[in-house]
Amino acid sequence: MPRQLTVLPAPEAPADVLGSVLPAVHAALEGSAPLAVLPAGPAAAAAREVLAPEEPLEDGADLVVVTSGSTGGGRGVLLPAAALRASATATLDRLGGPGTWLLALPVSAIAGLQVLVRSALAGTLPAVLAPGEGLAAAAARMPGGRRYTALVPTQLRRYLDREPEVLRTFDAVLVGGAATDPALLARARAEGVAAVTTYGMSETAGGCVYDGVPLDGVRVRVDDDGIAIAGPVLALGYRRDPASTAAAFTGGEFRTRDAGTIGADGRLTVTGRLDDVVVTGGVNVAPQAVEGALREHPDVADAVVFGRPDDEWGQRVVAAVVPAPGAAPELAALRAWVSGRLGGPSAPRELHLLDAVPTLHTGKPDRLGVAATVTR
Repeated sequence: MPRQLTVLPAPEAPADVLGSVLPAVHAALEGSAPLAVLPAGPAAAAAREVLAPEEPLEDGADLVVVTSGSTGGGRGVLLPAAALRASATATLDRLGGPGTWLLALPVSAIAGLQVLVRSALAGTLPAVLAPGEGLAAAAARMPGGRRYTALVPTQLRRYLDREPEVLRTFDAVLVGGAATDPALLARARAEGVAAVTTYGMSETAGGCVYDGVPLDGVRVRVDDDGIAIAGPVLALGYRRDPASTAAAFTGGEFRTRDAGTIGADGRLTVTGRLDDVVVTGGVNVAPQAVEGALREHPDVADAVVFGRPDDEWGQRVVAAVVPAPGAAPELAALRAWVSGRLGGPSAPRELHLLDAVPTLHTGKPDRLGVAATVTR
């Protein structure tokens, strides 16, 4: 008999996570009730359309995660319970064993869901960060023993500014969902935070490369078409989209469309999305690298970088930045700053000021949304 998806709304309070979503995750891991969790807000309607819960579910899928659509329309990623278990088990082995998790990410995204999966497999009850709650108050509800959490880089930066002493109490702080600036990572570690960078996506059941090293059982290689990942953590494909499934999942690998390199020590370095590269004056510029350089400027609190057509250069590098408190960033100063670190082609030729960087439901910066809304 065809299986049907159980679709839950985004939880509004910690009690909803523990009373509704966590039991549903247990059922999905047991293979008895396939699950999807809608994102909050306006994205919910589009996600429900992708999920099509009224139609039979593909064989073998136990969890369906709607991607953020950071490079276009979102997709429903079909994950079997075996992939979720493989990812969570390898993560706990890498971190030093089971512990209690603090959930600080939305459970509509794979990073938040994996906090619940790891908790379920460890037999522990996660603490849930409530909207507007301080990190210290949430951490105070956690028992003794090993303690973990997972954050996006923006959260790490915020808590380093406000509550670094709380971050230091965790045995590991996983940081992923978007590129982590080297300066931010260095700052966290200098302040005694056990920050662990993670690389992965919904199609790999979450982070599958920690601090550049693949989890046990995961295989990574890089070629001209980007990073390819294989192993027991892979999804089955995409909901109701066999053509995209065939293109992305081939030869037992998932083709990420991320660019990267593997060093002599076997560590993976991710340099950005192949789809995001800005070609200006014949030079390839990685927006993530420019964003990282801009965030190091004392006048910049946050930044998003993208390309726009340019009659002279083919594309020009555009920066949209959030000023630091009391600062007024100027294009000439930022151009000189970036040029000195990354070279002249990476220096932005257009500057916009933002009150804040909008994010997708996964916590990633909404680069496409910013590009569509800012004008010269």
